[in-house]
Amino acid sequence: MENTKLNRINELAKLAKERELTPEERAERDVLRKEYIAEWRRGAEQVLENTYIITPDGEKRKLQRKK
Repeated sequence: MENTKLNRINELAKLAKERELTPEERAERDVLRKEYIAEWRRGAEQVLENTYIITPDGEKRKLQRKK
């Protein structure tokens, strides 16, 4: 995520502590938060896709997704 968007999320969070946000600001905050969370999830999934488990007997297995 771009630094400018992260800075804007932080600005809106600070404003929300000082006063009530306008409907436009709340909508902008919601969009930015959803984008941030989606990007975070993609990064976490990439890490998990490249994670391997080494068993006590030395076998290296790819981490399996729970069903």
